[in-house]
Amino acid sequence: MYGFIGPNGAGKTTAMRILVGISKPTSGSIKVLDADDVTDVRHLIGYLPEEKGLYKRMRVVDYIVYFGRLNGMRKRDAVAKAKALLSEFQLTDWEKEKCQALSKGMGQKVQLMATLVHDPILMVLDEPFSGLDPVNVEVVRSIILDKVKENSTVILSTHIMEQAESLCDAVVLINKGKAVLEGPIDEIRKGDVVSVDHDGDISVFDGLQGVVSVKQVGRAATLQV
Repeated sequence: MYGFIGPNGAGKTTAMRILVGISKPTSGSIKVLDADDVTDVRHLIGYLPEEKGLYKRMRVVDYIVYFGRLNGMRKRDAVAKAKALLSEFQLTDWEKEKCQALSKGMGQKVQLMATLVHDPILMVLDEPFSGLDPVNVEVVRSIILDKVKENSTVILSTHIMEQAESLCDAVVLINKGKAVLEGPIDEIRKGDVVSVDHDGDISVFDGLQGVVSVKQVGRAATLQV
């Protein structure tokens, strides 16, 4: 599991939109699942966007089935998988309700189900815990970890370092559209001093768990951890 971390507005969502083919890079190129054109592998990707939105007049089960059908599932299979997910997410009683009746947290869970319904091998999750209470954070966290055990690759974004540390194998810290720190979580934790190529405002590093002090040294920031 790989984490995009950084403050709001850093560029995490833009990077994810490029990954799933919604936005185009202004320079350079991108390859996803060995494909130069993301549309060739779009059916293998599950994307949970930051901008949350449900089709309010659709029934919950129909909403999930709709996204399964969009990704090439037969209707019968999509219905069966949708009902299995509703049970797993503890929302079976809501399957025939319209989406407009859902709370914010339930809506977030339904959108995640729509992301998972076609069993993607790559999951791109933008702030997947947004709007969830602590109990449902654990439910969603457990389901995401189960997907990793099933050999799915997960890329998630968060501005909360503790979430990244507890879930991710590696992270990249993004600020002002640039990757300023990248590496395995264990390696980042080990170092006493980390030098980061960064010519912007070093306050972006303030408040990161484990960071004792930050100094600007030329075009680099030195983090005491």
